[in-house]
Parts: sequence; C-alpha cells; structure tokens
Amino acid sequence: RVGDEVDRDSMLRRLVQIQYARNDLSFTRGTFRVRGDTVEVFPMYEEHPVRIEFFGDEVERLMTLHPVTGEILTEDTELYVFPATHYVAGPERMNRAIGGIEQELQERLAELERGNHQLEAQRLRMRTQYDVEMMQQVGFCNGIENYSRHIDGRAPGSAPNCLIDYFPEDFLLVIDESHVTVPQIGGMYEGDMSRKRNLVEHGFRLPSAMDNRPLRWEEFVDRIGQTIYLSATPGPYELSRVGGDVVEQVIRPTGLIDPEIVVKPTRGQIDDLMTEIHARAERDERVLVTTLTKKMAEDLTDYLLENGVRVRYLHSEVDTLRRVELLRELRLGEYDVLVGINLLREGLDLPEVSLVSILDADKEGFLRSERSLIQTIGRAARNVSGQVHMYADKITPSMRTAIDETNRRRAKQTAYNESMGVDPQPIRKKIADITDLLSREDADTQELLAGSGRGLSRGVGPKAPAADVGRHAASLASMPAQDLTDLIEQLTQAMHNAAEELQFEVAARYRDEVAELKKELRGMQDARS
Repeated sequence: RVGDEVDRDSMLRRLVQIQYARNDLSFTRGTFRVRGDTVEVFPMYEEHPVRIEFFGDEVERLMTLHPVTGEILTEDTELYVFPATHYVAGPERMNRAIGGIEQELQERLAELERGNHQLEAQRLRMRTQYDVEMMQQVGFCNGIENYSRHIDGRAPGSAPNCLIDYFPEDFLLVIDESHVTVPQIGGMYEGDMSRKRNLVEHGFRLPSAMDNRPLRWEEFVDRIGQTIYLSATPGPYELSRVGGDVVEQVIRPTGLIDPEIVVKPTRGQIDDLMTEIHARAERDERVLVTTLTKKMAEDLTDYLLENGVRVRYLHSEVDTLRRVELLRELRLGEYDVLVGINLLREGLDLPEVSLVSILDADKEGFLRSERSLIQTIGRAARNVSGQVHMYADKITPSMRTAIDETNRRRAKQTAYNESMGVDPQPIRKKIADITDLLSREDADTQELLAGSGRGLSRGVGPKAPAADVGRHAASLASMPAQDLTDLIEQLTQAMHNAAEELQFEVAARYRDEVAELKKELRGMQDARS
C-alpha cells in the first residue's frame, strides 16, 4: 500500500521467491526491472505492468502502465502480486517434497538397474538430481509440474486438483458441442498417459509424473452435477444421461425451415451436378459439394474448372486465414462452387448457399454417418430455397435417419409458420471483411512508413497482448516520430497475430488504434514538409 514501510531489497528477494525473474532489457510477463528507487513488475496474469516508486523505504506511488508506451494509466493505493507460477511452495512443503522425490528416485533406479537398463537409469539420475538442486536453490525447475504429486502430498494414483474442485456444489455445467466435447474429455486421460508412459519407460521422468494428468472419465463424472449438453446432433452418451428430457430449438426467428432433401442416382451424377450449378449461378446463389476423399475432391475441382465453372477446393492443408478468405470470396460471388471433404460439416454460416450436394451419400462410414449427414444438411438451412441433393443408389440406415429427422423438423417449422403467419425471411448477414481489412491496412502502413524511411520488411515487432488494446492516444503529441513508427509496426503485427488466432474483434480494435497512430504520424510529416 502507498505509505507502507517496505525494504526494497527484501521485496526484490520476495519477487524472486515467487518466481519472478529480473530482466532490465526485455520486460515481459513474469519479469521485473529496477531503476534506482523505482521497481516495475509485470504480473504473469495481467495485461499491464505496475510501477512502484520508493522514497527511502516508504512506498510513495503505485501506478499501472501501458505495456508499450509506458504511459501511466491509473494511480493505485494498493497492489497485490501473485506468484508467477502455480507451483510455488513454502520451504517446509518443498523440503518434504524433495525427500519424497529422492526416495522415489532410489526405488526407480534400483528397478531399472535390475532390468539392466543402465542408460535409462543414468538419464533419470542426472535429470532428477538437477531438478532437485534447482528446487533447493530457487524453489522451481522446468517441468516442476511433473513432481506435483510430491509437492501436493497426494497419494499415488490420486486425482490432481483442478478448477472444478473450486466450484460450489450446486454449480451448473454447460458443455457446448457435446457430441465432440464429451468424447474428447473421455480420451484426454489415455492420450496423456500414453505419452507419459514413454517418458517414464525411457528414463526421462519418474513414475510419479504420470499423476500429473487430466481427470479420468469417471473422476470427471463424479465431480459434475447438473449439466446442460448443447448439440445439434447429440451423441448416445448425452441422450442416455438425459432420459428423454430434451429441449429442442427447432423454430428459427427468421422463419427459415430446414432444406428439402432430394435423393438422386449416382449414374450421371456429375452431369446433373453441373446442371444444378449453372441453375444456381444464374440466380446468383452458391453451391457446396462434399466428397469422400481428397483425390475425389481434387479431380472434381479440376473437371469443373475445365468446364468453365468458377470453383474452389477447401481442404485441411489450407491455413486458417486462407479458409476465411475462401468463404468470404464465396459469399461475395467471386466463385460459385466450393468443394470440400470434412470441413463443410459444421460451423459454416453461409446464407448465399442454396444447394448442398453430397456425393456417394450411400457409402456408410464416418463422413456419411447419421450425425455427419445432419450436420452437412444444415449448411443449406440459411437460405429460403435451400436444397440438399444426395447422390446414392440405395437408402442407407444413416441416410434414412437423417432424412426422417430433417423432415420431422421441417414439419414442425412449417406448421409453426402457418399458424403464426410467419413469412420466411432470408438472412442478410454482413460479409466479414477481416482479410480485406488486413491487406488494405498493410498497404497503407507500408506506404506511410516508407515515407518516414522505415518499413516492416526490416523485421517483425514483438507480439502485443491480444486481450486489450492500449489507451495511449492522449500522449501521441509528445511522442517522437521514430517511437511512433515503432509503435505502428508493433500494433500492425499484433493485428495480424489476433487475426491468425481468429480474434477478429481484437484485430479490428488494433486496426482502429493503428489508424489513429498513422493519422498522428501523417500530421508530423506534413508539419515537417
């Protein structure tokens, strides 16, 4: 607190004890720096560093700073600094843990030597002794989480503490996209265990490292109570748990109904597909085509291109930003058909798509299962005249289930619209322009920085935090032109980083800030000329 008597050197030692590192050059999260009677700390869990100013041994001022410009954002009266790592333990607990680690090491070394695994024993001895020495000297080592069982004092095989343990007994758990999330939760333990088992067998870790793990499925189930599973295609586990207590959201606010499904023979399917594509293109509508294999998708794309169809191919090797570009170009009408495999199932909201064509719909398997078909059918549900064409020579059980479910929903939606007098309205959704935004911003930035004798080609600025854009516009007038140029480069790079992480709102905020900075820099350049 401001006014407290605190010995500066004692405070610095305490920061080191809670795993903060002194670094006067690179000031990043988890570090602190000292300049005379001023100490600056960048908490591991914060977006902004703090400055502590001393007058002798008295705390005179506490301030929150902007991480890039150093501008004072707020003046505070008190400050809490929590450890830079989760694995901070007091001397007594650490000494007890080290004793347990050394005992386990001797037992494991004896076991390895009995099996004539001398190399593994030597590797384990060197690694563990080094870690123990680091824990004795600085209270921390790289990979300290692998010794968490000893530090926590847990019994072998017991579950580690996790976030769920801190919730009240009556907490509500919501599992989104449960048909994907539930199997992932169930597989986390085995996936982690297979990796750790290899490390233990080859002498890289003690067996207790396997107790630093995700919860087993049964441990997870024991810790949760009331749960809501959200899914358009719930899996068998969710359905078995709810006992028929399912709430359906079938009616859309726009009145749109699920697409009509048409089953067509595979004979002549490509010619029929071409006819449907041309019909949609004349109405300025789009088409999605899903195939079973990558080779089939490539061959179909080549064939359509040779026949004058404006088509693109979406596959797993296309990076994230390029996928966004492809989907945006489809909506803008730069091409009419998008061919894909597994990436066209869920998560795509494309109101311009009026036809989804499913080739080889009768080939039972993962990509043509009941759940996959329902998800793919949903891609045509954003258009008033949406249709799904399944090319198949027989109706498989998965096809029958998907068709019946879609028809059931259509009947409910149609009956509701008729009873309420709802006229289905097409979705008018703004086409996201994040990729265009980035390219235009890049060109403008390059031109401006070239005028100041600088350019982004000389290097990449540090990655700025993506959770909060700094508020430093008020101090721009006093900032040197060179510092302003550096800041523009850094925030431009931060804009790209945010976009690559699909944080488009953050990227847009960086764009606005870069525009403000460039406006100031142009003013400086005009004043000089």
